[in-house]
Amino acid sequence: MAKKPNVLFFAADQMRADSLHHLGNEASITPNIDALLNEGVSFENAYCQNPVCVPSRGSFLTGLYPHTTGHRTMHFLQRENEPNILREMKNNGYEVIWIGGNDIVPRDRVKSAYCDAYYEGIDFTDSRNVISDKIFGGLADHQPKVTKEMINDGSLYSFYIGKLEKLDLTSQLDWNRVKIAIDYIERKSKEKDSKPFFLYCSLFFPHPPYACEDPWYSRIDRSKIPPRRPNIQTLKDKASMLYGINAKQHLDNWSEDRFTELRATYLAMVSRFDHQFGMIVDKLKETNQYDDTSIFVYSDHGDYTGDYSICEKVQNCFENPVSNIPLVVKPAKQFEVKPRVSKALVELVDLPATIAKMGGFELSYTQFGKPLLETLAGNETHKDAVFCEGGRIHGEEQCMEKGHGPESPYYPRLATQGSEGPEHTKATMMRMGNIKYTMRLYEKDELYDLDKDPMELKNLIEDPEYQETVWKMKERLLQYFMETGDFVPIGRDQR
Repeated sequence: MAKKPNVLFFAADQMRADSLHHLGNEASITPNIDALLNEGVSFENAYCQNPVCVPSRGSFLTGLYPHTTGHRTMHFLQRENEPNILREMKNNGYEVIWIGGNDIVPRDRVKSAYCDAYYEGIDFTDSRNVISDKIFGGLADHQPKVTKEMINDGSLYSFYIGKLEKLDLTSQLDWNRVKIAIDYIERKSKEKDSKPFFLYCSLFFPHPPYACEDPWYSRIDRSKIPPRRPNIQTLKDKASMLYGINAKQHLDNWSEDRFTELRATYLAMVSRFDHQFGMIVDKLKETNQYDDTSIFVYSDHGDYTGDYSICEKVQNCFENPVSNIPLVVKPAKQFEVKPRVSKALVELVDLPATIAKMGGFELSYTQFGKPLLETLAGNETHKDAVFCEGGRIHGEEQCMEKGHGPESPYYPRLATQGSEGPEHTKATMMRMGNIKYTMRLYEKDELYDLDKDPMELKNLIEDPEYQETVWKMKERLLQYFMETGDFVPIGRDQR
């Protein structure tokens, strides 16, 4: 039997696919991620399964779609008996080291069943058996005081700060996480006859606020920043949520130069993430563990960063800035690979199936991902369709994320989500080929031809020329829900 490969998940928070240099962003500086294309594959058509953090992470750590088990909100984490890939890897001979954000196991539950060590990053202590009532160890207690001026000029709701003159606590969190990962790799290299490792390292950036220190802040060439998508108020038949957020964020009077600075800062944060990834790669090479390690670099979802004159993310909209995410995979040397940028349609839900296949074991539960090994080897036909979903039905107050007033930067989105109008409608997006279709429960569906309209500006749902396409998409979506609506547990109860 072949040696089990090590596995590294290096995850960003809120990084859009087109923020990488090798995917066409001339202003971006991501040499370390780009270099993986010498030995790996970048999937330019990779999609997350929900455009906000918790449901997305719950999906890519289980291989289940958010609707299958009801994980569609920020405040519904895994039940104790629900499976995920962390526990599966631990039970199949891997040493599992979990670094960074949680977003899957409730804070009143220890994490020893899921990993051999857990580091949040506030300090360098293994806290897998610690129960806490504070998010990020109380980091939220240190956020700056909000002023009326910040609300009125849009700086609060835009999340824009710009250049960091000194390292803030959130930035320090990511540097701590990288150091913990590097220290572990060094320590692991000195162990004899040790288990293979699964290192899941999840950073906070480039999640807003948009802020970054030098040298990364000053390196971005503002003249190369790609053009923004036009203000949502100039477009017809888009989701109500987008119009509602735009009206509350107060960014319509921003100059283009100001938006450019925001977008440059975001790319600086991406560049810093790339640098931190490079530090980990260097340590893997230095300790002769690189060839034996399958590396996955990806993000949980994207960010509008000024497109449509909107910042941040949204819970039930699926334009490419928020649903199309980077996914770059460098497999261990034992696996066949054809290095390239692949156009295959893939999903984050494919990750658990992929690393289980690499690890030579079967998952103990039904899931809906498809291993990427054949696609890594050169097959461009992976899936005929990919999906992203979100929103709620009327009356699901548990999905509203209450408790954020006007002093919160999240207020524009969350206040709009709280409406019982169409804004927070339950919706599902499906992409087949270059056609994107979104079915919405309480308002007009959407259809975009990405070949003709890559910025998703013209909703074709009522265009006579596309009606046959609409019905084909609806039929495929019905099949999707029939296949993934639930599953029967593999274990059998006695009766």
